[in-house]
Amino acid sequence: MAKFTPPPLDGLKRRIDRHRQHLAGQRSGMFVRETYQMSRTDAREKAREWFEEFPKAAYWTEVESWRQLEGDQIEFTMRRLPTAD
Repeated sequence: MAKFTPPPLDGLKRRIDRHRQHLAGQRSGMFVRETYQMSRTDAREKAREWFEEFPKAAYWTEVESWRQLEGDQIEFTMRRLPTAD
């Protein structure tokens, strides 16, 4: 009897990467988003910069998502409205 082996995912990974790169230059929905990868200390500073430049009450600024990578690296996405109107 043949043993089942899952198909390779390399093609799917490439398609997902291309799709994300294509969307990177476009605004999705009504929010402006930027994703960063940096050390934990630098990530905190970058988030503070966003909250100082785009106050949460006016721009709905928030850390939309984050995850810890290897070492002290953090990947996170900041989100805000394009204007305070």
